[in-house]
Amino acid sequence: MTEFDGGRHILPRPDTRRPLTTAMDIHDQETPFTPVGPVPPPEGAPNVVVVLVDDLGFGTSSAFGGPCEMPTAERLADNGLRYTRFHVTALCSPTRQALLTGRNHHSVGMGGTTEMTTAAPGYNGFRPRSAATMAQILQGNGYSTAAFGKWHQTPPREISAVGPFDRWPTGEGFDTFYGFMGAEMNHWYPLLYEGTTPVEPDRRPEDGYHLSEDLVDHAVDWVRTQRTLTPDRPFFTYLALGAAHAPLHVGPEWQDKYRGRFDHGWDRQRELTLERQKTLGVVPEDAQLAPWAEGVPHWDELTDNQRQLAARFMETFAAFTEHADVQVGRFVDALAELGVLDDTIVLYILGDNGASGEGGIEGTIVEHRLGHGIVDDPDEMIGHLDEIGGPLSYPIAPAGWALALNTPYQWTKQVASHFGGTRDGMVLHWPRGVPEPGGLRHQFAHVIDVLPTVLECAGVPAPFSVDGVPQQPIEGASMRRTLTEPQAPEHRRTQYFEMCGNRGIYHDGWMAVTRHGVPWEMVPDGKDRRFADDVWELYDITRDWSQAHDLAAQHPDRLRQLQDLFLIEAAKHQVFPLDDRVTERENPVMAGRIDLMGDRTSITYRAGMRRFTEETTLNVKNRSHSITADVDLPEEAAAAEGVIIAQGGRFGGWSLYFTGGRPAYAYNHFGLSVYTVHGAEPLTPGRHEIRLDFAYDGGGLGRGGTAVLLVDGEQHAAGRVERTVPYYFSFDETLDVGVDLSTPVTDDYPVLDNEFTGTIHTVRIDLGDDGDTGSSESSESSQYDGGLHRRVMGAQ
Repeated sequence: MTEFDGGRHILPRPDTRRPLTTAMDIHDQETPFTPVGPVPPPEGAPNVVVVLVDDLGFGTSSAFGGPCEMPTAERLADNGLRYTRFHVTALCSPTRQALLTGRNHHSVGMGGTTEMTTAAPGYNGFRPRSAATMAQILQGNGYSTAAFGKWHQTPPREISAVGPFDRWPTGEGFDTFYGFMGAEMNHWYPLLYEGTTPVEPDRRPEDGYHLSEDLVDHAVDWVRTQRTLTPDRPFFTYLALGAAHAPLHVGPEWQDKYRGRFDHGWDRQRELTLERQKTLGVVPEDAQLAPWAEGVPHWDELTDNQRQLAARFMETFAAFTEHADVQVGRFVDALAELGVLDDTIVLYILGDNGASGEGGIEGTIVEHRLGHGIVDDPDEMIGHLDEIGGPLSYPIAPAGWALALNTPYQWTKQVASHFGGTRDGMVLHWPRGVPEPGGLRHQFAHVIDVLPTVLECAGVPAPFSVDGVPQQPIEGASMRRTLTEPQAPEHRRTQYFEMCGNRGIYHDGWMAVTRHGVPWEMVPDGKDRRFADDVWELYDITRDWSQAHDLAAQHPDRLRQLQDLFLIEAAKHQVFPLDDRVTERENPVMAGRIDLMGDRTSITYRAGMRRFTEETTLNVKNRSHSITADVDLPEEAAAAEGVIIAQGGRFGGWSLYFTGGRPAYAYNHFGLSVYTVHGAEPLTPGRHEIRLDFAYDGGGLGRGGTAVLLVDGEQHAAGRVERTVPYYFSFDETLDVGVDLSTPVTDDYPVLDNEFTGTIHTVRIDLGDDGDTGSSESSESSQYDGGLHRRVMGAQ
């Protein structure tokens, strides 16, 4: 039996009517009972695999003419289909929400990333229950479901040990999840979740550990187990790798392969990529390079050190990308080994947005610096050249390479108005359903089209009701006809785009766009940009593949019609009000979203409490505060070692700890300076109160302060912290009690092996009443505001 009550339009499957009992004694029951069985999938339903890689551009992958070798993408494309006009939303969380729901990102509340949500319906970060996910629908139709890798769709305040968990992967239709919840992750020392349980890898870089390999190891183990236990059930696997999002982490053996390949620079790389793209047929012969972005230097305008650094950044990016693709290949090989590859729809989406330009002009070995307006000096960075890609770095590549990786289009990630931010390659592989291996498909498609395509291929109807909630219409359109018909008519005539105020509208071959901001401008110019003042451009996409020739002056009436159409589409999909606010959107109160900590100024932790993100603990930045620990030291007091409490890590954070029996405090300013206060003498065994008082200087954001270390109420040591972190310590590290997980704040203790050797009773953080939020009038605040906005919005 493959159907159930409700005709698959009501999920979960409605309970069946209970059979009539005809006897009091089971031995006298004449009509046998039917055992309760699993939900039956549709007859012949294929397996589904969606692979999503991060921060690639259309001209990145070798499968689409790019310089980064991706043998798995090439193999699947040569035996499947390349989609050359496939579009995403220009940022991470929005693309993922649109992918899994089949609705436009504003329609499901994800107008920006999860970290920058507001109270506005299109930007609140909460998927409405009227928009069930692909996993919920397939799970409700008998599929086994699993997600591995990056999630980045859960409201940050809900990423804690107490949840709620209904917006975690396992609450949104996935039976299994292994990966990370936020925007990015250290690939050498990741902090992960298995289901909703925090876990850390049991291997380290020196043991050969790398996150991309770990994720695929778990995906392979899961699919093998699924086929062993339930071979009659189809499966849905969502594999979302963190590569090639910053930090660019990959082993030197992968980097060495690319050594010297990019010495010709980004200008020449654009030309080489376009030539290859024309040979492959993924762009037409008459396609031209779109204009270069203002403010980004050409290769010959760089200094020798800038060129050497830029080449190494690109070598690392390419190696990181290829390494990730090879891991995808291991998963594909596992499917072939199990004999299910031919009956599996594999959708390999080569980017959730365009390549990222947030690395600025030079790139950086620690991306969080750029997010706070700190630009690395190339003449200083060159001394760390060989660290790029390794555990001591947290790098992101320069904007010039992002432009090259988005060839032939202009602009980058964030810029939803232009194809450099929204057009990515997509490969579809399904031997059973694709009669033309190696084919090209040029129909205009969008990421919201993936869900209805999968449902049609699986024989699953869009549900009317899920968990008792009537469903809003799916806004995507199925691409199913294109699988067998190369010249199938366009399934999408109209599509709007909007991100960070950059916006556009496509309709019947024409596109009107307006760019509102520049991703790599870390410091705002002080101008009050009004949306009404934005300049619109017009492109005839049927003749101008790459948006190279603006026709706004020649066709003002058509431009006006498309501008009106944008207003209609934007109103329909909750895009208004447009929002380009900066500091306000980082501050939960000013943004209008709920702050988990609310008005609390004190919080108490106990031994073993770990993995608190910055949105689930008190904010000690830009204000005076104290940290008070009630501890017992071991009998050999000189043996007291390890961390009492720490937040952040090697690239920004603070730690209260013991070394050599002495209490100490360290403050790490972006890895540029580590300010340390050490006690003079080891303490006696037994119970002690260790307190750190931090007196903030005030007068703006990121200022310094005085750190005073007290033992049992008596001053033990004091010192200056000249500069502090104003906005965020890290996107991937946490606050932990009794240990410093992932990377260490200070080299006074080792990586990971730094648990406190005594006993922790409590650790309390108290905030002073001198918090400085940084007014818009402060030049210091303005500097940091620009960095915050562009990194938090752009780096997801």
